[in-house]
Amino acid sequence: MVRGETGFWMGGRQAYAEAVQFVAPAPEPRSGPWPAVIRAVLDAMPGPAALLVPVRDPAGRLIDLEYVATTPGTVLGDGRLGRELIGTRMAEEFPGTAAGDRWAAYARVLETGEPTETGPFQHGEGRWRVRAHRVEGALLMTWERLDLSLEAGQRIASTERLGNLGWAEWDLVSGETRWSEQLYRIFERDPALGAMTPAQTDALVLPEDRPDRDLSLLALQRGDSVDVTFRVLLHGRVKHLRAVADVVRDTTGTPLRYFGIVQDVSALEQSAQRLADVESQLAEQGRSLAAEHALAARLQQVILPVPPEPLDLPGLKVAVRYLPASQEDLVGGDWYHAAAMSDGSVLLAVGDVAGHGTHAATTMAQLRYSLRALAVTTRDPAVLLGHLNRLLCDLSEESRNPETTATAIVARYDPVRRRLTWAQAGHPPPLLSRAGRTATLPRPSGPMLGVVENAVYEAAVLDLAFGDLLLCYTDGLVEHRRNGPDDGLASVIRSVDEAVAAAPGRPLGELLSRLRQANPDDDTCMLAVRPISDQTRDLRRYVLGR
Repeated sequence: MVRGETGFWMGGRQAYAEAVQFVAPAPEPRSGPWPAVIRAVLDAMPGPAALLVPVRDPAGRLIDLEYVATTPGTVLGDGRLGRELIGTRMAEEFPGTAAGDRWAAYARVLETGEPTETGPFQHGEGRWRVRAHRVEGALLMTWERLDLSLEAGQRIASTERLGNLGWAEWDLVSGETRWSEQLYRIFERDPALGAMTPAQTDALVLPEDRPDRDLSLLALQRGDSVDVTFRVLLHGRVKHLRAVADVVRDTTGTPLRYFGIVQDVSALEQSAQRLADVESQLAEQGRSLAAEHALAARLQQVILPVPPEPLDLPGLKVAVRYLPASQEDLVGGDWYHAAAMSDGSVLLAVGDVAGHGTHAATTMAQLRYSLRALAVTTRDPAVLLGHLNRLLCDLSEESRNPETTATAIVARYDPVRRRLTWAQAGHPPPLLSRAGRTATLPRPSGPMLGVVENAVYEAAVLDLAFGDLLLCYTDGLVEHRRNGPDDGLASVIRSVDEAVAAAPGRPLGELLSRLRQANPDDDTCMLAVRPISDQTRDLRRYVLGR
C-alpha cells in the first residue's frame, strides 16, 4: 500500500458504489480498550501494517473490512495515510477485493485463527507479500515490499517514515560524505558541522568491536553487502548501532559510491516504555487481568515467533517448540534464540522471566534482543550472561520492581570442532542423550539474572558427537502442581530415552511429538539440538509430521 499506486485491486469508488446495492451493516463490535492498545503498538511500528475489523451481511457473510488501527507508514493510493484511514473500508477503495483468492484467505483466518501469507503479487511497479493474523476477532495485516528500490529519493522517504534509521553516502570519486538528518541525531552531531568522514566515525567504535567492523569494510570493498552491529562511544555513553551497507560500481566494476543505513538498536528502552504505556492504558480503562494476559499473549507471539520447521544452522539441526500454559490467563516470559553468527559459530539460548503478563513479555523481549546485540562483542557465553544480569538489575532499579528476575542458558557452538561452550544463570540443567542414555549436564556456577548486581558466571565445555541429542528447556517442562521437579525431570528423561530408541535416525521429531502436553501452571519452551554432517538426513518432514 504505497502512495500514488491507485487501483490496487480493480475499479474505484464509482465501481464500489455500483456493486453494493444496499447499506452495509456496521462492522463487528469494536468496544473495549483493545483497539486502542493495538493502535498504540502500531503507532510505534515501522512499515505498513493495519488492524481491520470484519463487516458482515445479515447472513453473517464477510463483505468488507474496516480500518481501526494503522502504522504511520500505511498509505492508500489517494494519499491518505496513518490514522486518516481509520473508519474507511477496504472494498470502498478496492472494490475487486471480494472477488479474489486473497479475500477467501482472509475469511479463513477469521474463521480458524490460523495466520496466512499471500503473494508475491504485482501492485503498481512493485511486488508485495501480505501476512494476516487474527487478533480478538479482527485481522492484523502487514505488507512487505519485496523489490524496494535503492534510489536515493525512495530511501530518504522510507527513512523518514521509519524514524529510527538514518542513511549515509560516501562518494569515492569526490570524497564527499552525505548524511540524512536522522543520522545526525543518531550520532548526536550538529548538522552545521557537516557529516563525519569515515575515519572520524571509525574512531568512535569501541576497540573490541573494531575487528568485526574492519572485516565488514573489507567485505564491502570486495563488493559484498554487509550487515554488522557494533558499539560507539558518544559523549561518554555507549550506543549499539547496526549498519547495512552496499556498493555501487561502474560498468568496469570500479566502486563509485558506498550506501549505508544505520539503525540505533540501543533504543530498546523506548520500546519497553511504549509497552509499559500499553499496560498503564489497560489499567486506566479498567481491563481485567485476563484481558491483560490475552494482550500479552498476542504481543508474545509477535516478539517470539516459533519456526514451524527445524532450523538448519552450521553443524546443527535445531528444533523449537513452545507450549503455552493450559490456563489462558498465565502468559509467561519464556524465550529462545538460535542463529548463526558472522564468525561461523552458532548462538543458542533459552530463558525464562519470572512472573506472567505484559511485564514478563516486555522483559523477555529486552533480554532476547539485547543478547543478539551483545553477541557481537564477545564469544564467551559467561560474559554475555554477565551483561544480561547487569541489564536486568538496571531495569529492576529503574522500574522500582526488585522482583524482576530471570533464568537463562547461553551457548556458543563451534561447528568445526563440534564444541559447545555454555553458561547458565539459575536455569534447569540441559539433558544430553548419548548412546541411548540420557542424563543432566553438570551446571557451571551462576546465579539467577537480576539478583546479584556484579555476579560472575562460569562457562563449561561439551564436545558433541554425531548421534548426540541435547535438550534445553524452561522449568515448565518439569515442574507441575501435582509432582515435584524430580518426578517431572525423570518423566522427561524417560521420554527422551524412548524417543531415541523408537527413532534413532530421527529423534528430534519423535521427541517433540512426545513432549507436547501443556503445563497448566506455566509456559514451556524447548530447544532440541542435534549435531549434523553433510550426510545427515533432512529432518523437517519428521518434525512437521509429514
